Amino acid sequence: MPVYRYRVVDVFTEHPLEGNPLAVFPDAASMDDATMQKIARELNLSETTFVLPASNQECAARVRIFTPRKEMLFAGHPTIGTSFVLLDEGMVPKGCESFVLEEKIGPVPIRVESGMIWLTTPPIHEGRTFDSALCARALGLDATEILGPAPQLLSAGNPNLFVALKDKASVDKADLELAGARSLREPGEEAFCVFVFAPVANGAYSRMFAPEFGVVEDPATGSATGPLGLYMMRHRLVSGADGSQFVSEQGTSMGRRSFLHVQVRGEQGAAGIDVGGHVTPLVEATMTL
Repeated sequence: MPVYRYRVVDVFTEHPLEGNPLAVFPDAASMDDATMQKIARELNLSETTFVLPASNQECAARVRIFTPRKEMLFAGHPTIGTSFVLLDEGMVPKGCESFVLEEKIGPVPIRVESGMIWLTTPPIHEGRTFDSALCARALGLDATEILGPAPQLLSAGNPNLFVALKDKASVDKADLELAGARSLREPGEEAFCVFVFAPVANGAYSRMFAPEFGVVEDPATGSATGPLGLYMMRHRLVSGADGSQFVSEQGTSMGRRSFLHVQVRGEQGAAGIDVGGHVTPLVEATMTL
């Protein structure tokens, strides 16, 4: 029977049992797709990653990312957490300040700076805008709790509907069940996540719901935080000198407080949007199949 070693790390936190947990299998070269999906369903975390040799020689490794239900093109906390494991295991030379991971969406640049791991957000694609009253009903909120900018669908590999709310209390009150998520979609439209946030002094206070992906609520959503930065800058929802650096606090209401750091380079991210954070190792284990 094959035995696979894996790690569990908490991403976007410096404290164990906070942040977003991730399982990483550092040597998955012998696994098939079905086994990867079954393992992700067994562990039942937001995502599980599997590391394989890169097919692109410019990349340090190939990473496949699975939720309990499906494989993802890209996801933020799996990218950051897997990068930590690769560095910690010596699969990327210790002290390396930058490298590239091969993911389904394409090459993802990684850099290490001041104890944090940063990814460069893939290109952001813009979708349609939504009626604020419809979004409020789906989230169990009053229409007056939605801020002025129209909610909009943005994607950096994973589509998210961004809904700006008036304050932290409204964010904590928001709730999205499966029926509510489906009420937001047009006929034939693919499922998407719903990201709610309130602007605060140092950035944003956030939550993300994805019931159609088998994730009731995600503690930290790195793939959504780059588009969040673009949305907030475009609608002047970021305070500070230029709004180019801020923090998104996410997962607090579910007891998994996470801090996602954002650096917007160039005018509205024209030179790139980087998302970074700390990683805390938690578990080393084996799985026998």
